[in-house]
Amino acid sequence: MVLLGRSPERCRETRELIAQECGRAPDLLLCDLGQRDEIDRAAQTWLALGRPLHVLINNAGLVNLRRRLTEDGLEQTFAVNYLAHFQLTARLLPRLHESAPARIVNVSSDTHRIASLDLDDLAARRRYSMMGAYARSKLAIVHFTLELARRLRGSGVTANAVDPGPVESRIGQNNPGRAADLLTLVMRHGFPDADWAARTAVWLAASPELEGQSGGYYKYGRRRPPRTGRDPDLGRRLWELSAALTSSSCT
Repeated sequence: MVLLGRSPERCRETRELIAQECGRAPDLLLCDLGQRDEIDRAAQTWLALGRPLHVLINNAGLVNLRRRLTEDGLEQTFAVNYLAHFQLTARLLPRLHESAPARIVNVSSDTHRIASLDLDDLAARRRYSMMGAYARSKLAIVHFTLELARRLRGSGVTANAVDPGPVESRIGQNNPGRAADLLTLVMRHGFPDADWAARTAVWLAASPELEGQSGGYYKYGRRRPPRTGRDPDLGRRLWELSAALTSSSCT
């Protein structure tokens, strides 16, 4: 097992918790998913190990009260919550193919149901809101998962998306001010803990009953129809744009 994260301190804390529960500590791979070159470095480090890759769980997210840009000039919520997943998956996909059977699990959210994707304004220059940006990133994950599953058909590699439900987390701590403090307080004391929220993602990653199942959207252990809109070509066009933005040749 390899744990990828941005904060050395939090990664070490999580590593110790996993070691206590499982008797074996995961390897650590530090990476700021808001930086394209960091993602490439992390992927190259992993590939250089020469190890098989049977499960890839993409789970990283943030919310921004105000619009922010990454060093690459991308809207940060979209870049971290979605594009980083696309880029990392693209870099690791050859190893997943070599290791098949393999599974990809992308963490999305039911907030995708309130979003729409404007491929001409993924940077949210015309209109920005915290929830709107977050929901768009989660809708992009749904489209990515469905398109990925289509492209992987028959390869022995599957791709599914999951909504873990509300979860106690530190997702808003990157924001300054009292509003961010209130958001953090609500999430830490009003939502279920991470163990409960992770159940469906772990089930998708490991359960024998999901063998060969691909292109699904799951919540609380059940497959549910996602909301993808009326444009049947949107997933392909988002894929091509994402590949251009991340310099990927993911096919």
